[in-house]
Amino acid sequence: MTDVSDEARTDAPEKSLRIGPPKTAAAGVPGVVHGLAHVFEEAGVGRGLRTLPLLNQQRGFDCPGCAWPEPGKPHLAEFCENGAKAVAEEATRKRADAAFFAEHAISELATWTDHRLGKSGRITEPMLREEGSDHYRPVSWDEALDLVAGELRGLDSPDEAAFYTSGRTSNEAAFLYQLLARKLGTNNLPDCSNMCHESSGTALVETLGIGKGSVSLEDITDHADLIVVVGQNPGTNHPRMLTALEEAKDRGARIVAINPLPEAGLQTFKNPQRVRGVVGQGTKLADRFLQVRLAGDLALFQAVNRLLLEADDDARTAGHAPVLDHAFITEHTSGFPQAAAAWRAVDQGEVERATGLDWAEIEAFVEDVKAADNIIVCWAMGLTQHKQAVATIREVVSFLLLRGNVGRPGAGACPVRGHSNVQGDRTMGIWERPTELFLDALATEFDFEPPRAHGLDVVDTVRALRDGQLKVFMAVGGNFAAATPDSAVTEAALREVPLTVHVSTKLNRSHVLPGKRSLVLPCLGRTERDTTGGREQVVTVEDSMSVVHASRGRLAPVTEALRSETAILCDLARRALGPEDPTPWEEFAADYSRIRDSISRVVPGFEDFDRRVAEPGGFVLPHPPRDARLFPTTTGKANFTVNELEIVQVPEGRLLLQTVRSHDQFNTTVYGLDDRYRGVKNGRRVVFVHPDDLASSGVADGDTVNLISEWPGPDGSVGERRAEGFRAISFPTARGCAAAYFPETNVLVPLDHTADQSNTPASKSVVVRLEPAH
Repeated sequence: MTDVSDEARTDAPEKSLRIGPPKTAAAGVPGVVHGLAHVFEEAGVGRGLRTLPLLNQQRGFDCPGCAWPEPGKPHLAEFCENGAKAVAEEATRKRADAAFFAEHAISELATWTDHRLGKSGRITEPMLREEGSDHYRPVSWDEALDLVAGELRGLDSPDEAAFYTSGRTSNEAAFLYQLLARKLGTNNLPDCSNMCHESSGTALVETLGIGKGSVSLEDITDHADLIVVVGQNPGTNHPRMLTALEEAKDRGARIVAINPLPEAGLQTFKNPQRVRGVVGQGTKLADRFLQVRLAGDLALFQAVNRLLLEADDDARTAGHAPVLDHAFITEHTSGFPQAAAAWRAVDQGEVERATGLDWAEIEAFVEDVKAADNIIVCWAMGLTQHKQAVATIREVVSFLLLRGNVGRPGAGACPVRGHSNVQGDRTMGIWERPTELFLDALATEFDFEPPRAHGLDVVDTVRALRDGQLKVFMAVGGNFAAATPDSAVTEAALREVPLTVHVSTKLNRSHVLPGKRSLVLPCLGRTERDTTGGREQVVTVEDSMSVVHASRGRLAPVTEALRSETAILCDLARRALGPEDPTPWEEFAADYSRIRDSISRVVPGFEDFDRRVAEPGGFVLPHPPRDARLFPTTTGKANFTVNELEIVQVPEGRLLLQTVRSHDQFNTTVYGLDDRYRGVKNGRRVVFVHPDDLASSGVADGDTVNLISEWPGPDGSVGERRAEGFRAISFPTARGCAAAYFPETNVLVPLDHTADQSNTPASKSVVVRLEPAH
């Protein structure tokens, strides 16, 4: 099979890369300093100081970063270091205007790093790359939208178009986007959920009946006795979560961290809003750290469930109180006998091989579990991006069900979403596999028959692009090229599309891999005032715990040419669908409350939407398992499941690689080149490897290596993908495992290496070898 390599990025500043010891504490004064420095550098002191006090406030705007919820009474500074950086990216004084694109050819921009592209500044007007040209040129909004509308009307089939979005869109824009796609006749609505928590949603729908978490912020801060944080790095990815964990610790809760990498934020948190976080030692968060091997979490929770079952047997035999909640199991669950039989057959040796843990470590964790009345399990990409991700999350749910830890205060499942409105996008219908109930409601509200056939998710969209099946690819937000797996395949496929359209605030990798014709349409950021229709508009978002609240941009737009996502979509829909379409697109654009009126009649839980979201803090969406222990599953009960363990086979001399973020990035947006929690300064092409694994590979700490992933082909041969020029760093990760940053290592993730059922790229378990660079 042919080798696949990543493209060279000519300006990577890796010559000045410096490595120091990893930190054992997160945030504190350095976090404040770094965040403010970034804001002042990008936005200026005055603009920055006007912006930050509005971030995550009830009369301000929602952070463009993570989806962690705000408390009922937000702090005066209700933001973290990375939230400040996210705001700085939007509020920057730099501009990627017509002169910028005239000066820099697309072929030149394609050689820039993701970091340098992002630092080019805000895009100021619609830009068109015509077929055969190596430059973008400015065009009017009329010319741009007429071009897109004409291409959409000229398709032989509506399924020749795909409509991608990320979590930065508002509920209102997301609702209109899916309506436009379905009015055109397709369910091709891939989104970033396909690459992150699709595995969570798949598992939770099957086991609990609803694909969202079942806890509130108060469950964590006020009620939980034990909080298990597994496959997650809140110190970098959701820093405000550390404050909630600190509040839980102050109350006496225990925290167990399960992760292949030691993460500074789960060791010690120095809260900059507390004296002890500034001048003291901070708060030690994790009481126990289980350093599980990559892809070992399923085996770990199977072992825990077996031990809980055996502890219950012993307790009942001795006449003691049972360990399991038998009343809950009997009344509210299905499938327990079959699951129990499978747990009794769990093999200790297999568990130890899969997890890298001693059995005694797992037994000690079980003692924590037995001592806790109310347990919450939080997780993120460390669970969702494996081949057996869905099975693993089903096993986590079974762990919660055994002791009745669903549907009561301080207990439940907590998938922590990564982007501010990614959960809201899905609630609004951004999904390639919509439910019949949603489509029926949409049909009634807008008097049309929406398509019923399932559309394309992200991985299938890449396949369709590769195979020439798509003629229009449109993205509202996000950075499709940098977010997707198998980078070389995705990049080549994007270049062959007849038309690519990107609604964006700033330049990114996807824009410099244009289709034969390509449009970049600049939109307002979350921080900017939206006066579409001559009035100040308000949008809404849904956080990671199903709270829907308003967001009001306050900064003046960087140019008058910018339009809101909502206005862009309404204008495009009007042109693409023609005057015969009865949808009131112009009314929607002029008054977003009209959109919310339609949402209230289509999406359950949004009744009286416009009035309720105007209340301070917004409102909480219904969640039957959480609210009333009602489980809308196929059995009408919460479902225990039997999950067969498949231990990942790693050949001799190979490692299992996970792709991770640095502390200086959010998703594909690279704020800077430092990862100070892991001791990395001024570079990103690094790979973290256990010292014993370095030694056995014949690689010294600090050597430059190439990373080669290996993937078996259908004919039995092994295909290789290469990412070259990485500094090997000795790091206390789990044995047999390695870690490196995305998007630089997305090239190593095979397109067909996905999670069973959810089709999420399995970016956390890629077999690689280290090759000395010459």
